[in-house]
Amino acid sequence: MKFTISPTESVHLPAIVKINQEVLPAVSSVTLKDMEHFLSIVDYFRMLQLDDIIAGFLIALTPGKDYHSPNYKWFEKKFDSFMYVDRIVIDPAYQSNGLGWAFYNNLRDFTRGGSPRITCEVNLRPPNEGSIIFHEKYGFRQVGKQETEGGKKEVSLMEYKINLN
Repeated sequence: MKFTISPTESVHLPAIVKINQEVLPAVSSVTLKDMEHFLSIVDYFRMLQLDDIIAGFLIALTPGKDYHSPNYKWFEKKFDSFMYVDRIVIDPAYQSNGLGWAFYNNLRDFTRGGSPRITCEVNLRPPNEGSIIFHEKYGFRQVGKQETEGGKKEVSLMEYKINLN
């Protein structure tokens, strides 16, 4: 499957919001305004395209950003340096084709030399079994758990250590 990974621009955000909303509750709901804020603060906001079709996106940021997610804040308290994956989304029509791995390989290369780890969270409640399996196969390991949204959600806080060599 031939694809490109490239930086996201404002013109792409409506399509990205649509893809995000199609995979709820695997990720949290976002608005166009939320995505515009991400675009202005994050270190990595890339999209994956198959020809002219946006098939997925990945948003990641380092510590110290204007972002108030309880999971991001958990990692800020635990680590001085990390690249936090807020979300990785592959359009359901294109899942199970290695595109998530391609994204993480691209992010790992982007992050190498800047941080020794990539972090993320995966829902335990409601369960997101596919994401847990995917992240564990890639090499992520759980470093903590926490409840969010007043106990409605529980997440596995995960870390992938980057080989700096």
